[in-house]
Amino acid sequence: MLHTSKDIRSPGLRTLPPGVERYFVRGGGLSIIEVLPEDKIEIINEEGKQICEIIVFNSKGKSDLSILNLKENSNADFSKKTISNDEKISKILKKKNLNLSNAKASIIFNDDCLMGEKITLTSKDKCIVMIAAPGDAMNVHEQNPPTDLTIYLNKAKFIETDEQFILPDPLSDPIIEQLVKRRTAETYSVKAGEYIQIIDPGGRQCSDFLAFDTQKLNDGIESIIDDKTTRTFMGGAYPGPGLFSKFYDGDHEAMIEVVRDTVGRHDTFNLACTSKYYEDMGYMGHINCTDNFNNRLDKYDINSRKSWSAINLFFNTAIDANNVASFDEPWSRPGDYVLFRALKDLTCISSACPCDVDAANGWNPTDIFVRTYSKEKKYSKAIAFRMKTDSEPKLTQETGFHKKTSELTRNFVEYKGFWLANNFTNSGTIKEYTACRESAIATDLSPLRKFEILGPDAENLMQYTLTRNVKKLSIGQVVYTAMCYENGCMLDDGTLFKLGQDNFRWIGGDEYSGEWLKEQAKKKNYKVWIKSATDHIHNIAVQGPNSRKILEKFVWTAPIQPSITELEWFRFNIARIDHETGTPIVISRTGYTGELGYEIWCHPKDAAEVWDKVWEAGKEFDITPLGLEALDMVRIEAGLIFYGYEFDDQTDPFEAGIGFTVPLKTKEDDFIGKEELIKRKANPQKKLVGLELVGHEPALHGDCVHVGRGQVGVITSGMLSPKLGKNIALCRIDVKYSEIGTEVEIGKLDGHQKRIGAKVVPFPFYDPTKSRVRA
Repeated sequence: MLHTSKDIRSPGLRTLPPGVERYFVRGGGLSIIEVLPEDKIEIINEEGKQICEIIVFNSKGKSDLSILNLKENSNADFSKKTISNDEKISKILKKKNLNLSNAKASIIFNDDCLMGEKITLTSKDKCIVMIAAPGDAMNVHEQNPPTDLTIYLNKAKFIETDEQFILPDPLSDPIIEQLVKRRTAETYSVKAGEYIQIIDPGGRQCSDFLAFDTQKLNDGIESIIDDKTTRTFMGGAYPGPGLFSKFYDGDHEAMIEVVRDTVGRHDTFNLACTSKYYEDMGYMGHINCTDNFNNRLDKYDINSRKSWSAINLFFNTAIDANNVASFDEPWSRPGDYVLFRALKDLTCISSACPCDVDAANGWNPTDIFVRTYSKEKKYSKAIAFRMKTDSEPKLTQETGFHKKTSELTRNFVEYKGFWLANNFTNSGTIKEYTACRESAIATDLSPLRKFEILGPDAENLMQYTLTRNVKKLSIGQVVYTAMCYENGCMLDDGTLFKLGQDNFRWIGGDEYSGEWLKEQAKKKNYKVWIKSATDHIHNIAVQGPNSRKILEKFVWTAPIQPSITELEWFRFNIARIDHETGTPIVISRTGYTGELGYEIWCHPKDAAEVWDKVWEAGKEFDITPLGLEALDMVRIEAGLIFYGYEFDDQTDPFEAGIGFTVPLKTKEDDFIGKEELIKRKANPQKKLVGLELVGHEPALHGDCVHVGRGQVGVITSGMLSPKLGKNIALCRIDVKYSEIGTEVEIGKLDGHQKRIGAKVVPFPFYDPTKSRVRA
């Protein structure tokens, strides 16, 4: 749907009408909600092929399906099995005096229900409803992941308000629960090791935070979090959207560390709002955070200040290309929070900013809520990942291989909602890179998004949404392809596995590609199911000249399947570990390194076993773990593209250097973007080329590329190649200057004061004939 220029959408704020609550039941899990008389429960089977199990308890704690007009199914026992293994849910049931032993369950939906199928239930009385999405751990050979259900609770009676006030469930039993009313500030104390959760219940509300060293404060010394020290140690610019991992005082002592952040964008340091700010706007006497701080801190004999340099939580600032600062409404949604851990005894103060004259709080100051927790509890480090602006947040996850990789490094970075190793402690980036080129490596690539495409129109859907000719695929074959929007620009790239006549597995980089497939299937009225499998299939890549020898030691394949020795490039195997009844895995001869290599796909519960098998088999070949830094080096050498660098949604496949994925001459069927791609190919404007630079200073992503004064291109990726002994880069350039041998200059500083000479060269830089990867 196109929106006119008059439309203003704020999907991060209230997206539901008053009286409507939204819940999610995760595939293989369950949720519990309280329902009142005449409330309506709408259950949506978003991806289809997912049954739903329901247990209802009346106000006396007895099982009573009749409240929702449901009938018992004798084979419905998923909820009981799940609860018996879940201590947290068992405690909730016990606390509410709910008797599960004799509870009866009802099953709604069937195994073949369509995507988006809905059922609405009306409650006759007050009750507690337990809703489950049954499903066992997915077998990677099959396409049966349990998937999510969406629940809308339409309240029959509610109090309509203009504002939301959403408090997430406590992370554990709080020590302190403190409401910071709008336009005020509150103080509180924490001990070293305790946690501080600062919550924005209404969304779009700033909260300034200060912390004093309590011991020094007792000695009459005001030692607070220091902006200059923190920025210097953390290597951050000012202002810096986001949060530093640690904050320091002026004595270089760490005060707090950030454990969780569900927003992702804050102004790390600025002044808390001051009377001067409002006076200069003509609002004399306007209440401000600085005065609120001064008033509340007076009881600690802390001297008043004209301004306080604070951590500005939920404040949205930006610096443009011309170094001009600006700010806009905060990114925080109702219920978003930041979780700190105190590294020493602290005296803290938090504000609910009173600004109502600009976008700082969306022109509507609301409350802030603070909880503190015991140091005895441990919380995973995480930031929130949202597939769409109005999606429920998912905290950063650990992959199935994390238990093993975390034994080898503490250097992890967040990637697409998962923690991945950046490099490894006893190897390092260059050794990891070298091992990939000379021996063998294993690298965790589990954040790749996986979707099962099932049904009689599965091939039609993929033929229509991908640029490759899917109809040419044989069972057991893999194809690399682009996925484009209607204008011919790229949404995603990825690989498509053909598991059967009507069975495909799409593996891409963007979670939205699954949503896109659902949208197109609905438009075309295809009978097809798209089921998310990212959380049920994790994978490592085993790459390098010795990768085949490693897998030959433990991979079992059926006689009708090709052996590891026989498996050809861009083919996959249904396989097992060691023997025919061993752990199920899928082996594909694919990779992202430009070397002979394979990927192993398994369920997360089997990941540790897979890692151990690879490691044991690879010892004689000095197998090395490989992190993201080294992976980036080998993929640049191999001329492999990466989203946000070589392509984005303003780049077509030809400009991204993968024109070979668009067979316009041989694919007669229509596909999304085809007409525009025909025009774009006939009238190219940009082209991805290789560059070889003089000197030893690498080009960086975003560096400008010039011929004379005018800019003709931009660097997408660059590196110093240890293997080739060259300074190389990938560059998107005006087609006029794309011929091999053309001399250009990479601009540094302002693009003109310093230039690095370069020339256009063929790429891939490494193994241009792909003889190694095909070996």
